[in-house]
Amino acid sequence: MNKVIEDLNWRYAVKKFNAEKKISNSDFDTLKESLRLTPTSYGLQSFTGVVVASDILREKLVEASYGQRQVADASHLFVLCSYSKIKDTDVDSYMQLISHTRNVRIKNLDGFSNRIKGEMNARSEQEILNWSTRQTYIALGQLLHTCASLRIDATPMEGFDPAKYSEILGLSDKNLTPTLAIPVGYRHEEDITQHGAKVRKHLDDLIQTI
Repeated sequence: MNKVIEDLNWRYAVKKFNAEKKISNSDFDTLKESLRLTPTSYGLQSFTGVVVASDILREKLVEASYGQRQVADASHLFVLCSYSKIKDTDVDSYMQLISHTRNVRIKNLDGFSNRIKGEMNARSEQEILNWSTRQTYIALGQLLHTCASLRIDATPMEGFDPAKYSEILGLSDKNLTPTLAIPVGYRHEEDITQHGAKVRKHLDDLIQTI
């Protein structure tokens, strides 16, 4: 079987993590670098990955996650947050990064900068949040695949109270909206979910050629 397909067949949404088994520092660095390399619209990267290292905070997040213990029991916890707004200063910082990385004069980027600012400023706050959220889901897909390739388990979760997450993690004043919680670690041998066959549509029912 192709290695990519083998990885994707291996992964599933873990219901019970082995709280004693931890991800190595080198593997966790790979997961963070994978998020950094996520493709996004314009390359603007309108999301932030918050790593919740505090056990106290993670226990508080269990209640805000409707009792789902994965957020506390997994080796590590990512909370992917979407930008609530795209400000001109965000675009300016991105232009500075391009200029530094590619050794391009900042003046030569004015057209690109003005295009992004024009499009962002023409959108409502809800449209901006919706757009940023879609970028965050691209990051989720990349992280899940990277985890699978390293045989690290991951459980993508939308089932939590964003307002409570914001309060617990102090995100309200940081232009960040909690979008996804992703506990990562290693499945517990008692998690019976791992033994279930993967249920997916037949390829012919999912992919159409026209």
